[in-house]
Amino acid sequence: MARGEGVNPEILIWARESAGLSIADAADKIGFASSEMTSASDKLVEFESGVRSPTRNQLAKIAAVYRRPLVAFYMLSPPPRGERGEDFRTHAVSVSSRENALLDALLRDVRGRQEMVRSLLEDEDEAVRLPFVGSASLMDGVQSVSNRINEALELSASAEGRPGGPDGLFKDLRSRCERLGIFVLLIGDLGSHHSALTDSVFRGFAIADEIAPFVVINDQDARAARTFTLIHELAHIWIGQSGVSGGADIVAEATPVGRTEQFCNDVAGEVLLPAAALARRPAGLETDDKETTHRVISGISEAWSVSEPMVAYRLHRLGWITNAIYGKICADYAARWRAVKAQEKAKAKENEGGPSYYVVKQHKLGNALIGVVQRTLRDNLLTHTKAAKVLGVKPSSVEPLLRRFESGRGALFVEPGR
Repeated sequence: MARGEGVNPEILIWARESAGLSIADAADKIGFASSEMTSASDKLVEFESGVRSPTRNQLAKIAAVYRRPLVAFYMLSPPPRGERGEDFRTHAVSVSSRENALLDALLRDVRGRQEMVRSLLEDEDEAVRLPFVGSASLMDGVQSVSNRINEALELSASAEGRPGGPDGLFKDLRSRCERLGIFVLLIGDLGSHHSALTDSVFRGFAIADEIAPFVVINDQDARAARTFTLIHELAHIWIGQSGVSGGADIVAEATPVGRTEQFCNDVAGEVLLPAAALARRPAGLETDDKETTHRVISGISEAWSVSEPMVAYRLHRLGWITNAIYGKICADYAARWRAVKAQEKAKAKENEGGPSYYVVKQHKLGNALIGVVQRTLRDNLLTHTKAAKVLGVKPSSVEPLLRRFESGRGALFVEPGR
């Protein structure tokens, strides 16, 4: 049987480790079987030590398991790290190597899809350089950048509130972003719940490309938190910095990365809960009482259709909530979110019903991305195989997804409550 000659054993090790797999896990997923003389793990070790070379069929299976193109295994040496863009996560060091490896695989996949979308737009002669990408800097100040984002999205910064709930606000903001040429995707795994990445691993990711900017929001996070993540990533696009972001609760402002994250957090806070809405300190906060603070935050959250943690963050940044009270209410929100996740997990085991695969997939991909694929495929500028790669589905799922999109005129469903 033909062998994969020319494969550097260092590449095999790098590809496995960057996929977040141990020797035993990788050997099992690849399908190696133990014999009386050699264990499955030992067979993989022989490949990684250069004692033996994998057959071409084995190499193809390894490439699939490690989520790497086959050609990557013929590189002379492992590539330098840089797949995440800038890593703005303050807590990145506390994330496990497996979770970081899964995150890297997800970001590689998203970057590949983004590059294909950019190429499609250029082939259609629809590639227009978007002037807002990289048009700002931290030196411009939070108010200036938030004003520019408000203007581009055609949002009012009045003190009147935004009724409609978090779902309605996110749907509206996403639609406004797509009209600007920004693709907004909801992705939190690699196609299976086994590879799901919690919001503690990442909240969002931005690709600040002038032709096809992408914003990825972790759909494992609370729905009410998505609007904050969306605007936060827009701020990254406005300052022209691609990268992955974590939560807003802990930011090391003393570092360049921390200052950038704090800036984007403050821009998001100003856009979603403008200064006009907080002209004076709400009554009750002066008592420094946790329960009273919860009630004040809940009222503002409902009036502006934003999450309670986001309101708490904004009030804390204004100095209206002490560090002690802020820490306590953040702990309350974290406990509440863990309880919600536990309930969802239990409910999912009891009830396998819900929206169809194609309805959910359209919601996660967004109308802008599906629209580009639909248009270019119908114009014979794109094959079904490449369309499947852009959409992150199997080739057989492309047509049902597009037919659903066409019949529904791009209507997106609203997820059941969370």
